[in-house]
Amino acid sequence: MSVKILLLEDDKLFNETLQDFLEEEDFSVDTALDPYSALELSYYSNYDLYLFDVNLPYENGFDLLFKLRQSGDVTPTIFLTSRDDKSSLTQGFETGADDYMKKPIDLDELLLRIQALLRRQVRKERITVGEYALDMLGKTLFHHNEEIDVSKKAVELLVLLVQANGEVVSSEMIKNRLWAAGQHASDGALRVYITQLKKYFSDKIVNVRGVGYRWIA
Repeated sequence: MSVKILLLEDDKLFNETLQDFLEEEDFSVDTALDPYSALELSYYSNYDLYLFDVNLPYENGFDLLFKLRQSGDVTPTIFLTSRDDKSSLTQGFETGADDYMKKPIDLDELLLRIQALLRRQVRKERITVGEYALDMLGKTLFHHNEEIDVSKKAVELLVLLVQANGEVVSSEMIKNRLWAAGQHASDGALRVYITQLKKYFSDKIVNVRGVGYRWIA
């Protein structure tokens, strides 16, 4: 499963160039030419990374990210912009950006920054869980190097539980992280993914009644 990126860039040619480059690097990319379209995409899909231009029609990238952060969206974000003044740089980071690149963009440098940012988010690209291996970036589960057929949301849930380092993860937090705002998240759906994981990790996942779930290392 590839890392999913939302690319917001109003220059159509540059947008297509970035999309082609990122897809060649095995990323899954959705694109938008304006902030309203990007906001709608973020409402219906979960992304691993945002790449946002700053100077946009209707409103700038800073305003869009501010709205997303206010709604609880913590998706890692890199701004791509022609602005080179210090105040814009400061505003970008204060808004909630994780990185900031000035145009013209060197594509190889962009790839390195994306990889570094994703590594910081998950800390380890691959971890061992008993007889299983969890690819934290690809969100794929392996058993003796054989990929296991489990749903993407089940793997995302496993990543969330493992990253909590033994702390209880509330059901509400899980639903906020696994489902986009426009998607229906129910306790029943959550239990389906828990059941999928317990098929392999029955002794590792503890149900904390009325609260959520905890991973036992």
